[in-house]
Amino acid sequence: MKTFFAALILFAGVSGQAAERTILMVDDHEILYRAGTRRVLEIPVRHAKNPLITEDKPWELAIGWTSVHRDKATGRYQLWYQAYAGPRAELKTHECVVCYAESADGIAFTKPDLGLFEFNGEKQTNIVLIGSGAYGHRYCNSVIVDAQEKDASRRYKMLYYDWATQPDGEVWAGLHIAFSPDGVHWTKHPEAPLYRTSFGGKKVQPPFAGENPYQETKLADGRVKRQMIVPMSMSDAADPVYDPKRKIWAVYGKMWIQGPEGGLAWKHGMGRVESRDLLHWSKPQLVCAPDDRDGALEFHTSPVFYHGERFFSLSQILNRAGGGTMDIELMLSRDGFEWERPFRDHYFIARSEGDTFDSGTILTNSNFIIEGGEMRFYYGAYGSGAIGGGSNITSDTQKSGVGLVTLPLNRFAGIRTEPEAPTAKIKNPPDIGQITFKALDLQGRTELYVNANASGGAVCAEILDEDGYRVPGFDKVSCVPLNKKDATRYRFSWKEKKLAELPPGPHHIRLHLQSSTVYAITLR
Repeated sequence: MKTFFAALILFAGVSGQAAERTILMVDDHEILYRAGTRRVLEIPVRHAKNPLITEDKPWELAIGWTSVHRDKATGRYQLWYQAYAGPRAELKTHECVVCYAESADGIAFTKPDLGLFEFNGEKQTNIVLIGSGAYGHRYCNSVIVDAQEKDASRRYKMLYYDWATQPDGEVWAGLHIAFSPDGVHWTKHPEAPLYRTSFGGKKVQPPFAGENPYQETKLADGRVKRQMIVPMSMSDAADPVYDPKRKIWAVYGKMWIQGPEGGLAWKHGMGRVESRDLLHWSKPQLVCAPDDRDGALEFHTSPVFYHGERFFSLSQILNRAGGGTMDIELMLSRDGFEWERPFRDHYFIARSEGDTFDSGTILTNSNFIIEGGEMRFYYGAYGSGAIGGGSNITSDTQKSGVGLVTLPLNRFAGIRTEPEAPTAKIKNPPDIGQITFKALDLQGRTELYVNANASGGAVCAEILDEDGYRVPGFDKVSCVPLNKKDATRYRFSWKEKKLAELPPGPHHIRLHLQSSTVYAITLR
């Protein structure tokens, strides 16, 4: 995450329809058929000033996970990021901390001296949360800014992974939560973990039913080795999102699946748990897993956000055979449970080339920021692979930081014209295509917008009745097209008719494309 923006649904007029509805071209769910076209993934552009945040503090040996929030009233950005100090930290609680930065424009960030937590005697730090120190590392920092929260002291909520000693002496890893009035001063919830996770036990067979999954082994040097052998549990990352369809919170994260011999911790799949209060969580459910096409690849963690009537995941595709490198695949779901992977042939965010802070690992989160006419996706990154620890992420040559990629609004993927192959009779096929949408109730709708790049051509619209006949006055010849322009919100008009004049009943919208790409349409 990391930030939740509540879905605001407005209702208009007697039709009972949403005041505005945007249909994205990421899939064919609302499309009846199309011809002369092809769907293409749009690749975000890296910001010229990347990395926006770099390692320049003693506690920032490696910078990874991020959360970001933009206050709509003030425009101020708040950013939380994980900083790994590892062996630099004198206290185990400080080996992996949450740090805070802020910005007026989302580009130039400052790290304020907050004085909340010392680091090796240095009092002025930007650290806002430390670990319990009970066993392993505190991990991840998923921040929710909940405008609907009545208790001001709990408006900010942070989900993270840590360790907690139980009344019976067992030390369990799992989900924790902290609350804050401002995103800076945090209070940990005393009950933890909220759900338990598996830890260790790679290739170990699952316990028998009724057997205690918690195991302790005393080592020769006096240390205690702990394993939690819990099959089908969530793992060490948690990315929350509000599910407006089920009106419930959901966390997506790593979920171990078992190997060919049945042993645990073989590969990561995509798990989901649910909660109405962020404190009590459902049993984990595996919702997506690597398949035959993935080969040696697997998911790392799969942050999810809801936008345009769909769930999107910026899924981190881990290549263990390649040194633990990670690239980002865009995945889609209509319900949050059944996931499609139509863009797996091209990464949405690929690692950079060369010796850069993001040439090894990309770490996404579960939200993006809309600033003006663009979508901003912030991410943490390493110049090395993400697994293995040690010098892999802490050597003097390692680089890490926080980066930014952007896309024009709603341009995740588009449908573009695709000329047919030349033939003996037609050596230069025309670069034209059309998209016919499923029948829609357009009663009460007064405006139709298109998000399209027609810099080298044109896009126009016509209206068909339910049976496919053209409606007089709403044909493509009567339409004023988007011509030789690139626009994220172009309003169609017809020479003698207005959309509100359509007769009652379902209608098909048809777009005609000439050397152009369409990303979305919006009805208002």
